[in-house]
Amino acid sequence: MSKVSLIIAPHADDETLGCGGTIARLAEQGTKVYVAVMTNAHVGAPELFSAEQVAEIRAEAIKAHKILGVTETFFFELPAPRLELYPQYQLANTLARLIQQVQPDTVYVSHKGDLHRDHAAVYNATLVACRPQGANPVKAVYCYETLSETEWGHPTVDAVFIANHFVTLDQQHLQKKLDAMSAFASQLKPFPHSRSLEAITAQAKLRGATVGAPAAEAYMLVRTIV
Repeated sequence: MSKVSLIIAPHADDETLGCGGTIARLAEQGTKVYVAVMTNAHVGAPELFSAEQVAEIRAEAIKAHKILGVTETFFFELPAPRLELYPQYQLANTLARLIQQVQPDTVYVSHKGDLHRDHAAVYNATLVACRPQGANPVKAVYCYETLSETEWGHPTVDAVFIANHFVTLDQQHLQKKLDAMSAFASQLKPFPHSRSLEAITAQAKLRGATVGAPAAEAYMLVRTIV
């Protein structure tokens, strides 16, 4: 069992969509769970996102993370939705410093094939920051799937999300994920949009049925070191 997990989210709510049930389960088991929200949309696109909107979603994130049992949330000020234009070495260095600070043994990150290019930029930088050398504490790296991004991603072999690691959820874990996502009132959409409570529930049940469980979250393994 992970003792310290770090969830890396390109944008606030990605971590809840992808890992909400897992966070609740880990926290219940005594794991310290840290969340890093990498971007500030007002910095990247002030003509589209006001400082007030960013403050609102960050307040929603804190509320959601409290529901899930997150140990601490880190907010960074990198520019969304234009992270692919930001120097990648600086993004990787930011993540490397955070990894040295919180010492996670397990890292969860967005999938490289997601539609949003911020997700790919964060994925690439994470792999650099998690290189297994020196005193790096990371022993496992997983990609999570983000509804409204992963399923709309690039339809190519090298970009497909391959679910090969499953975290089963009981009803309490799933309900905490739904409650946490409900805290993101500014981000929720009505069904049949994939960023809806109905779609989140359906995905969890499908992933669970894949492995004979009532509900689950699926991940794509990047690397484990034993």
